[in-house]
Amino acid sequence: MFVSFFPQPKLFFTSAAVWSLAGILFWFFGGEQLGALIGLPPAAAGIPPVLGIPILWTKPFLWFYIYFGFLVAVFYIFWRFYSPHPWHNWSILGSVLILFSTYLNVQIYVALNNWRGPFFDLFQKAITTPGSVTAGELYSMFSIYAWIGATGMALFVITRFFVSHYIFRWRTAMNDYYMAYWHRLRHIEGASQRVQDDTMRFSTTMENLGVSLVDSVMTLIAFLPLLAQLSSHVKVLPLVGEIPYSLVIAAVSWSIFGTVILMIAGVKLPGLEFKNQRVEAAYRKELVYGEDDAARATPPTVAQLFSHVRRNYFTLYFHYAYFNVVRSGYLQADAIFSSVILIPTIAAGTITLGIWQQVSTAFGQVSSSFQYLVNAWPTIVELISIQKRLRAFEATLEGAPLPAIDRDYLAREQAGVSPEDQPAT
Repeated sequence: MFVSFFPQPKLFFTSAAVWSLAGILFWFFGGEQLGALIGLPPAAAGIPPVLGIPILWTKPFLWFYIYFGFLVAVFYIFWRFYSPHPWHNWSILGSVLILFSTYLNVQIYVALNNWRGPFFDLFQKAITTPGSVTAGELYSMFSIYAWIGATGMALFVITRFFVSHYIFRWRTAMNDYYMAYWHRLRHIEGASQRVQDDTMRFSTTMENLGVSLVDSVMTLIAFLPLLAQLSSHVKVLPLVGEIPYSLVIAAVSWSIFGTVILMIAGVKLPGLEFKNQRVEAAYRKELVYGEDDAARATPPTVAQLFSHVRRNYFTLYFHYAYFNVVRSGYLQADAIFSSVILIPTIAAGTITLGIWQQVSTAFGQVSSSFQYLVNAWPTIVELISIQKRLRAFEATLEGAPLPAIDRDYLAREQAGVSPEDQPAT
């Protein structure tokens, strides 16, 4: 799954994580200041941020781009010569481009949050003191918003176009790799589906989850300091009272709670998704045989196989029902959680409309980042089921025993037990 696209995957991802961590730590403990040596100093303390998209080409950002490019160049050159790989341009540079696009997307959200404060303060001034704000001032603020939105839209379109090609290259790498060993893999149950369908689903799902994870981490890096700063305006929480860094503590606690209950509610889903793919494969396989052999895919056989599909889907629907109750209930509560904890502060009249907007947005960004598993759990379930299917290929090529779930399937098939009656985990 990975060796076909990345050079020495275990060492590659370990080195990428270590190199990224080293780069981040060096940046926060001195690297950011080095830009001053070439006329690109960090933003001065106490100076209001530049509103809108122009912030992306201010001196601090230009220095970050140079710093990021240097880290990428060193990493790429090392792997280019240490372990050459036919797909290294796409696997390394392609991944870096997606990461950089994710970073820009986070910064656009930061720019939008910076805009909310002065705009809603201006809005509050306009409705509380008639004539104190001109229409031109409001139009000017909306034009800034329009540029932020247009830039975000353009970045999204360009990124999705590139990601589509990136995913298909990964699928191509897996397809070529598995087909080179097809003579050793063809006997595995549902081998054709695993190559034709699961490779594309795996690369797509991995990319989506990976980008979401990186986006969550970058969002935390960008918004946690802002949320800590805004906590000075919200000193009291309901039921808790006055605590330091109130908003940060509330966001982290609420997100951990949601993650735990969602993991408990969805613990059975990966095995059921795997079993679903298995009974679908058995049904599809019989239909394919029936295209060339009139003795196959007879109505009784097809009816029996489809009944297995139906029963498994109904079981899956049942388990997803209570999972969705828990998930949707938590997300509905999450929609109002930040407003509820602000009620004492709003009642005391200690924040302005602009600060309230900034707090709500920053809290939502931090909370959703900590809720990565909550938001991604259905996709993770799907990925686990796909990984279980492709893992049989990996085991075969490595000369290792098949995964327990595949060994169990073969044993039960030889014993005449139908796929529908086999365990889900």
